[in-house]
Amino acid sequence: MTVVARLARFVGARSWHDLSEAAREELKIRVLDALGCALGAMDAPPVRTIRAHLEEFGGRQLCTLIGGGHSAPDRAALYNGSLVRYLDFNESLVRYLDLNDSYFAPRRDLSPERQPRPRARRGRVRARLQAGAAHRARGRLPGAVPALGRGAGAREGVRPHDAAVVRRGGRRGEGAPLGEAETANAVAVAVSALNALRVTRTGALSQWKGLAYPFTAFGAVEAAVLAARGVTGPSEVFEGNNGFMDSIAGRFEIDWEREDLERVRRTFLKRYNAEIHSQSALEALLELREAHPLDPAAVERVELDTFQVAYDIIGGGEEGGKKEIRTKEQADHALPYLLAVALLDGQVMPEQFAPDRVVRPDVQELLRRVEVRPAADLSARFPAEHACRLRLRLVGGATLAAEKSDYEGFVTRPMSWERAKEKFERLAAGRVKPGLPAELAETVWALDGLETRDLTTLLARAGARETTKGAVR
Repeated sequence: MTVVARLARFVGARSWHDLSEAAREELKIRVLDALGCALGAMDAPPVRTIRAHLEEFGGRQLCTLIGGGHSAPDRAALYNGSLVRYLDFNESLVRYLDLNDSYFAPRRDLSPERQPRPRARRGRVRARLQAGAAHRARGRLPGAVPALGRGAGAREGVRPHDAAVVRRGGRRGEGAPLGEAETANAVAVAVSALNALRVTRTGALSQWKGLAYPFTAFGAVEAAVLAARGVTGPSEVFEGNNGFMDSIAGRFEIDWEREDLERVRRTFLKRYNAEIHSQSALEALLELREAHPLDPAAVERVELDTFQVAYDIIGGGEEGGKKEIRTKEQADHALPYLLAVALLDGQVMPEQFAPDRVVRPDVQELLRRVEVRPAADLSARFPAEHACRLRLRLVGGATLAAEKSDYEGFVTRPMSWERAKEKFERLAAGRVKPGLPAELAETVWALDGLETRDLTTLLARAGARETTKGAVR
């Protein structure tokens, strides 16, 4: 069997019942986290642009849009995915799950025991392939990562439904699950067509940083629908001549017969709205700030020792300097800005990336007093730890110091449901009607006993909220 055929067999053989109770709870936490990020991004200019694009170009109204309205499955994947992804506050979803309407389709009712299955399988495929292949070194975003996840979810999560007719094996049926061959074709088409360049995350960062994965979702939904209609993809997409291994990942072996669905327990969530490798440093700084109230003007210099990957991506290493910061996209991927704004504001949340906050003189001046250096001993502890050493050099010669090996949300200190709910409610506050966040959280916790429409009906209501004058719109 080819690699993609073995992967498709894995997808077809696994179910929700194969997850441990602990893994199911972790999945629910990540769904809640994704929804919070989506609600928090509803006013983001690029997301509004995509919504206007959908309204202008139309699309058959089969899938729910978060905030209200419907569109075609591929366009719903683009819009809902953009909401989840834009804030860059949901690292675990990016690496393990994908939130789009491919499984939030209110007109496709799944029985309670089947409803969450595409999430679990899709996430496992992406996480395992990312672990098994080296993508960043070859200038790609992590793997076939979004394409593989969504393609692998195709067996039950992405297909024509409602009045759309799928032809399978000479028979006509509506919304029939994809078989192994069709799942393999969906993955093969997506992987061969939808691998993004890592330049999206290097140099002068653009809005595409937050939209690249959702755009891949758009294409991957198309790949799955075409596969459902009988379109075939390259069967040796992984191991073949100039295939995924030759061109992108290098050679790797995954024994899908021995894989399970538990990898969600090895993923992590963000406590702060910043790139994942900054989380331990931000926790260290904010704890120092709380323990030693001080005037940021009294800080002569901020020094951070971190691991090589963090330095290269967000510290000024191989992916570009991090002292010229003018946009949200640059700011949330720059340790100098992140540490400076945390010291000034005592938090790193979406409001720390408002355009007027990013360019304000206080943070622009302070970030230039932040020094980030890689440390070999900390690099040796990565990825088992996200270790750092932080020093605040004060005017007059005193030093405040802290060290971290992890942070709340890392695999060694998982984020609890209660903490995730606090984050969710914080992001949703002021963006939806009072009472809806609590109702959404309750629904997510009970998701394995509900149908898809129970959640999407609530998500459609997220577009109604209170203005500052209290009038509902």
